[in-house]
Amino acid sequence: MRWLVTLFLLAVWNAHAQYPTRAVRVVVPFPAGGPTDVLARVVAQKLSTHWSQPVLVENKPGAGGSIGADFVAKSSPDGYTLVMATSSTHSIGPVLQKLPYDAQRDFAPVVHAWSAPNALIVSPVLGVNDVRGLVALAKAKPGQLNYASSGNGTIPHLSGELFKLLAGIDVQHVPYKGTGLSIPDIARGQVAFIFDSIITAQQHARSGSVKLLAVSTAKRSALVPEVPTMIEAGVPGYESTTWFGLLAPAAVPREVVSRINADVGTLLKEADVRERFAAAGAEPIGGSPEAFAATIDAERAKWANVVQAARIKVD
Repeated sequence: MRWLVTLFLLAVWNAHAQYPTRAVRVVVPFPAGGPTDVLARVVAQKLSTHWSQPVLVENKPGAGGSIGADFVAKSSPDGYTLVMATSSTHSIGPVLQKLPYDAQRDFAPVVHAWSAPNALIVSPVLGVNDVRGLVALAKAKPGQLNYASSGNGTIPHLSGELFKLLAGIDVQHVPYKGTGLSIPDIARGQVAFIFDSIITAQQHARSGSVKLLAVSTAKRSALVPEVPTMIEAGVPGYESTTWFGLLAPAAVPREVVSRINADVGTLLKEADVRERFAAAGAEPIGGSPEAFAATIDAERAKWANVVQAARIKVD
C-alpha cells in the first residue's frame, strides 16, 4: 500500500515540476482594452512563448472586479487558473463592502507584476507651484477648496482623503464618472486638484491645462524623475499607488507558485516589456510571493484606516 502512495506522490510532484503541461488561463476581472487587460496580455504573451503553452487572457468584468476574482477563488487550485488582481479587488474592495470571497484566505499571492503610480495635478488658476503652497492655501481657506475623483471608493478618492488626513487640511470631494471628465473643470479653477495616473497627468501638464506637483510613490518615479514625491514635497508618510499582480486559488502547490513567480520575474526585466509598461504608466515590480503578500496586507490595512477616518461608503 505504501508503494501506491509513494507512486501517487511522485506522480503529483512530477506534474508540478513539469508545469505547465497545458493551457493556463489568466482572468482579468475588468473589461477588455483597459490598462489591466492590456498589460496582462503583455505578460501572457511572454509566458506563452517561454512555456511553449498557451496563456489565455479571459475577461470577467463586473462588480468592481469581484466577479472575476470570485471565479478564480472557486477554481481548481492547480495553477491553471490565475487572476490578475489589483488594489481594487484585494486591498480596497474588502474594506469597502462585503465580497463573495475572502481576500486573504481564498488566494495565494504569486507575483507582484507592476504598480501604477499616481500624480497630484492642480489648477493653474490657484497660483500655487508646489505641494506646500497647496497645503498653505487649503489651510487658509478651510472647506473652500475641492478635489476630483473618478467616484466614491476609487484610488483617486482615497488618495485625496489620505492627503487630507496627512496634511491636516479640509477640502471637499467632488466625484466624477472618470478622471478625464474633471480636467476641464480643474483647468478653469472650478476644481482645485486631483490624483490622476502619471501618464495622463503628464499629458495634461504638457498642454498647460494643469500643473504637475508631485508623484504619489515613496520614491521618485522613473517615468518622471524630475518630479518630487509627496513625501519630499512636504507630506510625510504619503504613498498611494495601484498594485497589479497574479494570484491563484489558496491551495495551489508551492512548486507552481515558485515557477510562475520566477518566470514572470524574468520577463519583467526584458527591455521590450519595460518599454511597453512605461508607455502605459506602469512600473514592473517582481519580487517574492511573500513580499507581494506583505504589500497586499499593508495596503489593505492602510486603506481600511482611511476609509474609517473619512467614513467612506460606496454608492
